[in-house]
Amino acid sequence: MQVNVQQLSPVLVEFQVEIPAERVKTEVDKAYVALQRTARIKGFRPGKAPRDVLAHLFGERVSVDVTRKLVDDTLPQALSEKNVQPLSQPNIESQKLSSGEKFSYKARFEVRPEIGTVKYDGFEVKRPNVGVTDEMVAQELESLRKTHATLAAPAEARPSRAGDLLEISFTLDVGGKRIPDAGGDGVQVELGAGQFLPELDRGLLGSRAGEEKAIALTFPENHARTDFRGKAAVFRVKVKDIKERTLPDVDDDFAKDIGTFQTLADLKEDLKGKLEKAQKQKAEDEIAEQLVAQLVRANPIPCPPSLVEQQCQMMEQELVQQARRAGQAVPSHEELHARIHADSEVKVRAGLLMAEIAKETQLKVTDEDIEKGLAELAEQMGKQVAKLRVEYRDQKKREMLVGMIIEDKILDIIESKAKIIDA
Repeated sequence: MQVNVQQLSPVLVEFQVEIPAERVKTEVDKAYVALQRTARIKGFRPGKAPRDVLAHLFGERVSVDVTRKLVDDTLPQALSEKNVQPLSQPNIESQKLSSGEKFSYKARFEVRPEIGTVKYDGFEVKRPNVGVTDEMVAQELESLRKTHATLAAPAEARPSRAGDLLEISFTLDVGGKRIPDAGGDGVQVELGAGQFLPELDRGLLGSRAGEEKAIALTFPENHARTDFRGKAAVFRVKVKDIKERTLPDVDDDFAKDIGTFQTLADLKEDLKGKLEKAQKQKAEDEIAEQLVAQLVRANPIPCPPSLVEQQCQMMEQELVQQARRAGQAVPSHEELHARIHADSEVKVRAGLLMAEIAKETQLKVTDEDIEKGLAELAEQMGKQVAKLRVEYRDQKKREMLVGMIIEDKILDIIESKAKIIDA
């Protein structure tokens, strides 16, 4: 077997593989022997059909099968000999197979670019303000009040207002036609919380229990259902019930009711500590983003398109899931792709550069690092470390954890060489 390698671009390689005639003949002969044992041809006993008859009936299929087998057998060997690791599925272009003649094919695929010395020192980044104000603590307290509020019908019947919880049933007509699967009964919605379309929210303000309303609107162009986008619609809503929140007083009793606190001061101190921790983590995340952006700018390496597309798909899936969880409209694939393509390129370039830094610094991940990573994950996810330890015996999960640990270690190295300016 002869293999010629041509570098078409920093990230694109083409192999031209030539296979000797003897091997081609051997594989074709094997294919016909196997076919002769299994073929059922009228006028011939099983296993007795002549090869020329088999060739006439099945020659095209044999040619395709042998071509595939020769490529599948020889390409991994050629890659191993040349020490090349493809990033994308090889694009195969082969000549017509003929028994007794040599056979050749071309395999084109993407590879990691050759990266020289990576510059990762001397970056200058700003650390965001991590201070926690009394106003921030007050906002957290207000959020806790809302969480622990009681719900009840107003003491006296009144029109609905922002903050009320309405129980409704509704139907939907789009373009003058009823949509059977788009209605609901016993649906609860908080007015002013952004759970519904703005026109619906406004239309339900001031309504009374038992009242029926027809609310007309036009669906936005980026609505989750593509068949609704830009179309006129009418929601026919019946308000079945109205409840209002009664917020608890913020005092020592409130602090005792929601936790192990003895006084309101204890609760405020706990909230302040949690906010400080969250602010510090947010600041570290922002510093990491700045360092990654500067790393990529300082090292303009070529980027394999297939890796960018993989990253795009991952980010698209994540954004779609976030939108659905939040009850928001899901952008189209084209909108998402255009929005995240540049970010995907940055992430891929950063990953390639970090891999090179890891190789250069001979980074190792120890058992101690794994345990520390599991402990941090357990705290973030609210799980027990022992349970996570069992979960992360799975090879894919463990590889993800190792990748996160290596990334953190590399960022620590880059940050140690950077100038950090406090905002």
